[in-house]
Amino acid sequence: MWVPPEDVDPIVFLAPTRKSIGIMGAVCAADGRLVTMTQEKFNSCSFLSFLGLLLRHRRKHRKLIVVLDNASYHKAIDIRPWLCEHRERIALDFLPPYSPELNNMERVWKLTRRLCTHNRFFPILRELLYAVTEQLAVWQKPNKILRQLCAIN
Repeated sequence: MWVPPEDVDPIVFLAPTRKSIGIMGAVCAADGRLVTMTQEKFNSCSFLSFLGLLLRHRRKHRKLIVVLDNASYHKAIDIRPWLCEHRERIALDFLPPYSPELNNMERVWKLTRRLCTHNRFFPILRELLYAVTEQLAVWQKPNKILRQLCAIN
């Protein structure tokens, strides 16, 4: 960072920590609805809970197609029996490796970071989580912002 010589050096606040919280999310490209779930860590069990949540949000008599990256927990052996049991209602479709620009949810995360976390200091993790979940709650209903963000032209 450059500071003019006549100015006093700025103080940059930092809360060194290794604490983290994870949020799984899915966005419906058709209407912009957002479904999220807070998780302590990402693994096959947490992913299965999220898939169950997605099934509760799907439209009746419609098959849900979930577009995913190639995270190891998305392809875990533990979820295969569950997927076979629910194959009439849900299908997983994997993106090619190293193509995050094709994942609509990555666009949502980028916008969330820009709106909620850029140039802000959060002394405790709870404040960061509150700022992010407040914005995600706004997007839980169909909305124009996410629909336009995820539009395929």
